[in-house]
Amino acid sequence: MRSVLITGGTSGIGAAAARLLAQRGLRVVVASRREPREPPPQGVRWVAMDVCDEGSVRAGVAAAGALDAVVCNAGFGVFGSLEEVSLERARAQFETNVFGVLAVLRAALPGLRARRGRVVLIGSLAGRAPIPFQAHYSATKAAVDSIAQALRMEVKPFGVRVSLVEPGDIRTAFNDATDWGAPQGSPYEARLEACRQVIHQTMAAAPPPEVVAEVILRALTARRPRVRYQVGPEAWSVPLGRRLLPDGLALELIARHYRI
Repeated sequence: MRSVLITGGTSGIGAAAARLLAQRGLRVVVASRREPREPPPQGVRWVAMDVCDEGSVRAGVAAAGALDAVVCNAGFGVFGSLEEVSLERARAQFETNVFGVLAVLRAALPGLRARRGRVVLIGSLAGRAPIPFQAHYSATKAAVDSIAQALRMEVKPFGVRVSLVEPGDIRTAFNDATDWGAPQGSPYEARLEACRQVIHQTMAAAPPPEVVAEVILRALTARRPRVRYQVGPEAWSVPLGRRLLPDGLALELIARHYRI
C-alpha cells in the first residue's frame, strides 16, 4: 500500500484520515471542489474534483496518478421533513452522496484492479437506523451500504478488497455544511426543532474524526479487511438493536432518542 485518494479530504473525517495516512508513510492525494485555504500537511497533495461532474472526476483521478486505494468520503446532509424537502434538494443529496461515489469508483477501478487495490466507502449508521427529518441522507447511506457489498463481490476475483466504514455521531464541521433549511409555518416545526437540538447536542459530545481515521487505516492495511467497520458511541448498539428488535420497536426507540 503506497498511494491513496480521499474524496472530501480537506475537512472533517477526510482531513483526519489524510493526516494519519501521510504520517504512516503513504502518498496521499485529497480531492475537493475548492482548493483548501491552508496548504495540505506534509505528504498530502490536493487535486480539484467535483464528484457531481464525471469529467472532473476522471481528470482528478488521472491527476492523482497510480493509486493503491480510494476512500470515498465526500458527502453532505439535508435536514427537513420528507414532505417539505424539495426534489431539487433531494436530488442534490443523492447526486453527491451516491452518484458521486459511483463516478469515483468508475474512474478509479481500472487502476485498482491492475494493482489489486483497496476501496473504503464512508457510510453511516444512519443507513441502518434512519434519522427522522434526515430521510434523504439516511437513504443515501443505505445505498452506499448496498454498493459496498455488491462491489466487494464483483471485484474480489481481481484482488480488490472493499470495506464500508459506518461512523455514528462524530464531532466534525459536518453540521455546518448541512442544509438546515425549513419553511416558515411548517406543521413539523416543533418536532423539527426538538430533533435539531438533539443532533447538535450529540455532535458536540461526540468523539473527534481521528477515531474514524484510525479505522480507515485499519481497513486499508488489514490482511483480511472486514466487510464493515462501525465507529463511534453507537457502534455496538445500533447494529445489535436493528438485528434483534422488531422494526416498529426499533423505530419507536429512535424517535424517542430524537425527542419527537
